[in-house]
Amino acid sequence: MYICSDKDLVMREKKVAFYTLGCKLNFAETSTIARQFNDAGYTRVDWNDLADVYIINTCTVTDNADKRFRYLIHGVRKRAPQSRIVAIGCYAQINPSEIVETTGIDLVLGIKDKFDIIKHLNALDNESSIPQVIECDIHSPLPYHGAYSLAERTRAFLKIQDGCDYRCTYCTIPLARGGSRSENLDSIISSAREIVRNGTREIVLTGVNTGDWGRGLDGKHSFIEVVKALDEIEGLERVRISSIEPNLLTDEILEFISTSRRFVHHFHVPLQSGSDNTLRAMKRRYNTDGYRARIDKIKSLMSDACIGADVIVGFPTESDSDFNETLEFIKSLPLSYLHVFTYSERENTPAAQMEVSVPHTVRNSRSKILHLLGEEKRNTFYREHIGSVRPVLWESDIKDGYITGFTDNYIKVKHLYDESLPCSITRVTLTGIDTDGTMMCKDI
Repeated sequence: MYICSDKDLVMREKKVAFYTLGCKLNFAETSTIARQFNDAGYTRVDWNDLADVYIINTCTVTDNADKRFRYLIHGVRKRAPQSRIVAIGCYAQINPSEIVETTGIDLVLGIKDKFDIIKHLNALDNESSIPQVIECDIHSPLPYHGAYSLAERTRAFLKIQDGCDYRCTYCTIPLARGGSRSENLDSIISSAREIVRNGTREIVLTGVNTGDWGRGLDGKHSFIEVVKALDEIEGLERVRISSIEPNLLTDEILEFISTSRRFVHHFHVPLQSGSDNTLRAMKRRYNTDGYRARIDKIKSLMSDACIGADVIVGFPTESDSDFNETLEFIKSLPLSYLHVFTYSERENTPAAQMEVSVPHTVRNSRSKILHLLGEEKRNTFYREHIGSVRPVLWESDIKDGYITGFTDNYIKVKHLYDESLPCSITRVTLTGIDTDGTMMCKDI
């Protein structure tokens, strides 16, 4: 198998496969790049099928993502040794030399060039086995590339912002994506309308630091403008904010969403630690009092709101006392679920240079404790809604004769499969929690 030359284009079908690691932002960008390949005459196939080109959109938030990348490369080389493999994304930007050392890679593209992937792919020498690396100086001015997904009619991920100006001591994202920059509002609205025309029921707003939207424009814009503009789009049924920093979740935003026609009552507000000592060491832009005030404000305006939080355990300076403060702080908050991350050292970050380090056995133990607490929080939130009537947006996948979906406030619900349900919104009564943790329901 080989990459077609221009002469071959009319002679055989070209196939491309994608694998996305990491966040919703990566999924939005993969979908946009996939449409470019479609326009260039490629047919998209599943990752485990034979393809001419395999593209991995990488992540580098944790070492698990790095390991997964190497596993994927190994699998492709076993089943399709002559195919091209391309690495893009955060890992490709931060550590291209390490990627090149991974057997079998053909092309590595930094942050600036990943949306020109077809051009670079066509320029490869089919006879050469030397990997081509197109690096990008992260400190140079970077363009903004809009992106959104159109994979299915249930929901779409709409990118509105990229990069980050924060300097959290554990995070490599500013090194991977550069400084904060924003999509202009007209382009956001145009993309949202295209998503609606595709029949999609829900838009999820994504970015590296979504609430920082407006940065990089003319200095006169803020995230509330995006919220208000999207609320006016006819035919758009739901808008969800993927994640927003507590210091950027203003009263104005919350008060508007509390009466919004389209924005759902679901907020994912990163916490990272419930210890002020640890938050300072992380260089987060809030303290526990400020975080609690945001959660209390949400609940005062929207008592039914689902609130999730990210938490990092095992940060280098996190003592037993700091962890216990985090545990008690989370217990005291009306959170609905937790995303728990075990700290892993990232090159070129201040945290990786800190002299204090938490043993891996302790990190894993703390992670298990918070995972259990997260399950308790979720079950408590679900139990509070037993007997209530909620609208559910149903997914397409079927498992064991059931279909699942999410309420407007992010409760996962199951229903016996009915061919009329996928991608529809119906109102149901929530009746109880099944053994798999999803909510059962009955039609009304």
